[in-house]
Amino acid sequence: MINTIIPLRCFGCGKPVGHLWETYKERVANGENSKDVLDALGLERYCCRGLFVGHVDLIDSIVRFKKNS
Repeated sequence: MINTIIPLRCFGCGKPVGHLWETYKERVANGENSKDVLDALGLERYCCRGLFVGHVDLIDSIVRFKKNS
């Protein structure tokens, strides 16, 4: 199960980007340069790149407030 809330499409241009998040996250965690990873994934527009660079995983914080039914 994917443990993040990344948009499926870029807010600016509408390009599908959601499927690239896990790859981006893994490669950056392994020490690769963020710019090089974004280039390799084909994210060339500022809107798409900003979506990835500015994203913060807050799912763990949000789940704590889930209402139990």
